[in-house]
Amino acid sequence: MSVQAFAINIPQTTLDDLHERLARTRWPDEVEGTGWDYGTNLGYLKELVDYWQHTFDWRAQEAKLNQFAQFRAEIDGAHIHFVHERAKRLGGIPLILTHGWPSTFIELLPLVPLLTDPQAHGIDGPAFDVVIPSLPGYGFSERPKRRGVTTHYTAGLWHRLMRRLGYERYGAQGGDFGAAVATFMALSDPKPLLGIHLSNLELPPYTGPGSRPLSGAERTYLTQYQRWSEVDGGYKAIQSTKPQTLGYGLNDSPVGLAAWIVEKFRAWSDCHGDVERRFSKDELLSNIMIYWATETITTSIRDYFDTRWFGVTPGPDDFVTVPTAVAVFAHQFVSDGTPPREWAGRLYNVCQWTPMPSGGHFAPTEEPELLARDIATFFAKR
Repeated sequence: MSVQAFAINIPQTTLDDLHERLARTRWPDEVEGTGWDYGTNLGYLKELVDYWQHTFDWRAQEAKLNQFAQFRAEIDGAHIHFVHERAKRLGGIPLILTHGWPSTFIELLPLVPLLTDPQAHGIDGPAFDVVIPSLPGYGFSERPKRRGVTTHYTAGLWHRLMRRLGYERYGAQGGDFGAAVATFMALSDPKPLLGIHLSNLELPPYTGPGSRPLSGAERTYLTQYQRWSEVDGGYKAIQSTKPQTLGYGLNDSPVGLAAWIVEKFRAWSDCHGDVERRFSKDELLSNIMIYWATETITTSIRDYFDTRWFGVTPGPDDFVTVPTAVAVFAHQFVSDGTPPREWAGRLYNVCQWTPMPSGGHFAPTEEPELLARDIATFFAKR
């Protein structure tokens, strides 16, 4: 597995084409007074797109991203992009961090200085060698030319990547799809892992015949999750059944892409309905730009299809014996519902359970210091 240095450099022709498309946007109408009830609000999206077209400076954002040490390695016939930042002092704990959808690797970058040099930021605990890969088919990572690129499959890629980087023992952390990747790393090959840290619970445990009855708190949580799925789960239904059909529109229209992504950042974050309480326009557009410039929105949403039809579901004999920490951010996308500890205990060896006072689904960007402290506390004991 060869590893090569990498720097982001989007062609100017791509940026010019983007601005031409933005200028030719055909806007739909909107029912007055409905806000975000029907989906992405027209007034806000016009404001964001105007900023994108006339103020946003991709080259400045590109330069910021290129301050991080980035590489690409060929694994299973595809080039995988990753950030690799070593601890400022020798002896850092190796830690691989994995994002989810509709994030990119940039969601995790606020953690880098806090984990590689914690003392400089007032965080007690060990320093880390941080590895942040882009999921296959996201941004600057190619997607292997095969079906079944699931989180279980990706877990094997990440083990191979860490060993290629010279790490024999390491930790794993993630949220959203990243939480599933970390879980499957622990289920499929637990020996190298010091522990896993999750910022949400992505995989449901086995609750079939032979499992213990659901507690009252678990039943309440599942009811809340079902209610959320009925109201806000439409994106998941289409992405897990017809991602290619959706991809034509999102890959062709930058405004369509922005509408699809920004609605999730508003709905799933601890922003109380105002997305810019948590994310600046530059942050939102930088994330969107990664998808747009690399034309990877379609390959990213195939994760939902592959997970549904080729994914692995934890069975009655599956249990993560690796020490596990869960940071419980109360403002996840399941409104007013956080999973009880006993729900996590069905699948994980929960050694640390931390209810967080604020933050939501995009915790590394929303509350990087809270998350970094929790990570440091957990791995200090490993």
